[in-house]
Amino acid sequence: MLGPADAPVTLEEYGDFQCPPCGKLSEPINEIQHDYNRQVRLIFRNFPLVNHQHAREAAYAAEAAGLQDRFWQMHDLLYKEQAVWSNSTDARALFDAYAGYIGLNIGRFKIDMDSDKVKERVAADQTQGVSLGVKNTPTIFVNNKEIDPKTLNPTELRATVDAAVKNTKPPS
Repeated sequence: MLGPADAPVTLEEYGDFQCPPCGKLSEPINEIQHDYNRQVRLIFRNFPLVNHQHAREAAYAAEAAGLQDRFWQMHDLLYKEQAVWSNSTDARALFDAYAGYIGLNIGRFKIDMDSDKVKERVAADQTQGVSLGVKNTPTIFVNNKEIDPKTLNPTELRATVDAAVKNTKPPS
């Protein structure tokens, strides 16, 4: 999670780090969270698709980074470098390098990437997504309402969040 737990608007994404449309929405979502600061809470849920060779391992990398309080830094770097590691024959070596780049304890990162704790987090996200009917990525909910995938683009996403923020009562 990024943003306050009591934010009036929650944007929840089920994403796959190897999914190009997810990568295209990553920065616009970051901008929304930045612009609305205390009014929007951002939740990212891992939903690696089987047709993406390195997606599950990338999800493990993000969660392992999260155990060192660097989830969002790894999240952003994985999307920024998506074209590089997605086509790599050794994505794991790149993930290790990214861990060093964002200042992680690399030994701990490598152990955490293979840990049951990390694998269970990714599996729990995926199970929750399936229970909500998620089939593709990105799937985004704003205040528990799924955004129509046909209208999912940066402009429409911002408009949806704008409307949700305007419809919330200011704290009394």
